Amino acid sequence: MGNTITDTNFNFPGQQSVYKGKVREVYRLENDIMVMIATDRLSAFDVVMPKGIPYKGQILNQIATKMMADTADIVPNWLMATPDPNVAVGHACEPFKVEMVIRGYLSGHAAREYKAGKRMLCGVPMPDGMKENDKFPEPIITPATKAEMGDHDEDISKEDILKRGIVSEADYAVLEKYTKALFQRGTEIAAARGLILVDTKYEFGKTKDGKIVLIDEIHTPDSSRYFYAEGYQDRQNRGEAQKQLSKEFVRQWLIGNGFQGLEGQTLPEMTDAYIETVSERYIELYENITGESFEKANISNIQERIENNVVNYLKTR
Repeated sequence: MGNTITDTNFNFPGQQSVYKGKVREVYRLENDIMVMIATDRLSAFDVVMPKGIPYKGQILNQIATKMMADTADIVPNWLMATPDPNVAVGHACEPFKVEMVIRGYLSGHAAREYKAGKRMLCGVPMPDGMKENDKFPEPIITPATKAEMGDHDEDISKEDILKRGIVSEADYAVLEKYTKALFQRGTEIAAARGLILVDTKYEFGKTKDGKIVLIDEIHTPDSSRYFYAEGYQDRQNRGEAQKQLSKEFVRQWLIGNGFQGLEGQTLPEMTDAYIETVSERYIELYENITGESFEKANISNIQERIENNVVNYLKTR
């Protein structure tokens, strides 16, 4: 199966603190620098799977950094450099404690809520008479609280975010504006690849000087759902499932094996053979989303490779 990176314990020059999320680990250094490492951990239903997926961290990091470069003209971001296939280095930010989820189609979580009879999601109405994977008249923003590792993200309305003082009204207006602009650009990028950007999430932070910037990942298969554009309408007309590019295939495998992250449920075993198929699917996602061939990094000793590349980069600053 090859080597994977599922946990790190680095001590970089000038290191001040470490934050470990579900998939990424963030090292804060002096001079307001952050080193973000994309691990090979796989999270679904807010639960981290016990085994890593080869090349997953590299794939997520390289898609996210490419998409940040492709959107930097419309929304500022935190990124400074990518000294290693699994690593992004950028400006330290104070993250907003909400994820800005935006949905162009009735899919995934929204479809499950709709099927359960709900017509309101995060305070936003959903029209009657929709079928799963139908397009919304306009994209809807359905925020979620940002969970710590092991906890569940929770739907929250704009009104509750403002009422609870999680984000100020002025800052939220910027987050909404940036979210819509990024989704529009992401939709255009996807269309050029024969894809439909169905839904996604963005995370933002504020720099020391008060600037709101895009952080974390963007338009990756972990944070986004894609459909193939070709045949989309025919499949809808026939009531068939859409051909997807996202980690929904992992969620569906878990659901099929009796797991949705609910209390009392047991994680099914992920065999080496299944993990290999997941890795292959992520590589397929990378190549379809970016339009480029995936080049596997040397994973004989990922920890040493990352440490050397980051330390060498910091020496040049």
